[in-house]
Amino acid sequence: MAKMVSRTVDLRSDTVTKPTEAMRAAMAVADVDDDVLGYDPSALRLETEMARITGKEAALFVPSGTMGNLISVLVHCDLRGSEVILGDNSHIHIYENGGISTIGGVHPRTVKNNQDGTMDIDLIEAAIRDPRGVLVYPTTRLICLENSHANSGGTCLSVEYTDKVGELAKKHGLKLHIDGARIFNASVALGIPVHRLVQAADSVSVCLSKGLGAPVGSVIVGSKSFIAKAKILRKTLGGGMRQVGILCAAAFVAVQENVGKLEGDHRNAKILAEGLNQMKGVRIDVASVETNIIYFEIDESSKLTAEELCNYLEEHGIRVMQESSSRVRIVLHHQISESDVQYTLSCFQQALTGVQVQNGI
Repeated sequence: MAKMVSRTVDLRSDTVTKPTEAMRAAMAVADVDDDVLGYDPSALRLETEMARITGKEAALFVPSGTMGNLISVLVHCDLRGSEVILGDNSHIHIYENGGISTIGGVHPRTVKNNQDGTMDIDLIEAAIRDPRGVLVYPTTRLICLENSHANSGGTCLSVEYTDKVGELAKKHGLKLHIDGARIFNASVALGIPVHRLVQAADSVSVCLSKGLGAPVGSVIVGSKSFIAKAKILRKTLGGGMRQVGILCAAAFVAVQENVGKLEGDHRNAKILAEGLNQMKGVRIDVASVETNIIYFEIDESSKLTAEELCNYLEEHGIRVMQESSSRVRIVLHHQISESDVQYTLSCFQQALTGVQVQNGI
C-alpha cells in the first residue's frame, strides 16, 4: 500500500493544472451556440483575442495541440507525398503518433536539433529537395519549428533565428509552421511579444492547457484562407464540437490571468535547478533552464537509480517524470508555490543523502 502523505506536489507536467475558480465561474455562465456552424460567441471571442495576440488574421480553437499541429501540417502539405522538414527531437516528430504520415501521407525529413532546440540553418537548407528531382523525391513544402523546445529543456528560439528560418522558407517557396505549445513561456522569458516571435510564421499552434492552465484545448492561427481550410480538416478529424464556448470561456480566463504568472514559474524552476545543482549524485545544466522545464541526470555515483529516486519522491507526494534509466523531467506551473519548491528540494536531499525531511515543510 502506498504511503499516505499530507501534501502533493505534481511536477510531471504543466498539463496537470486544475481549473481555477475564475475559470469554473466563466464556464458556468458562458454564452454558447453551435461552433461547427460558426456561431458560438465565446469561441469567437477567444479566437479573435488569440489572432490579435499572435498578429495573425484568424484563429481556430481545437481540442488538442496534437490536432492543431496535424491540421496545420496537412493544410500546408495538401498533396500526399509532400515533405516537411522538422527537428529530430521535436514534439511533432516524437510524441504525436506519426499522424502527419499515417493520416496525411506527409513524409518527415528530420534535421538534428541542437541542445538549444535550434536546427542549423545550413542543414535545413541542405534538406530542402531539389525540385528537379520531383520524379523521385518527395516535394518539400513546409518547415516546422518548436518554441519553446520541450525536449531541449524548454529553451527559447530567438526572434532573430526564427526570422532567418522564415527568410529561408520564403527563398524556397516553403511555408513555416511553429509549434508554439509554450510560446507564451518563450515570450515571457525573452521579453518579446508573442506576435513578434511568430511574425515569420505562416501558422502557429498555441496550447492553452499547459502553462496557461486552461482545462482543455489549443488554438491555431494563420491567414483567413489557412483557417478556412483548417476548419474543414478539424471537422474531418472529429474536432468539430458544438457548444464549445464552455471550454473557450475557461481558456479566455487563462489567457487573461495566467500569462503574468509564467515569470514566477520560470523563477521557481531556476530555484529548483540551482538547489539540485548543489546535491551530489545529480548532474544538471542550470544555465539551460530558461523557462519552466528542468531535465537532470542521475550520476553513476548516486546511491539511487532514476526509478528508485522517482519512487521515493512519489512516497513523499512529489510526482516527477522519469524519461530514461538516468534522466528525469520536472515541469513547474502556476499551482506550484515557493513552499512546494522548498519541500521538493528537501525530499530530494533526503533521498540522495539520507538527511531527514519533515513532511509538510
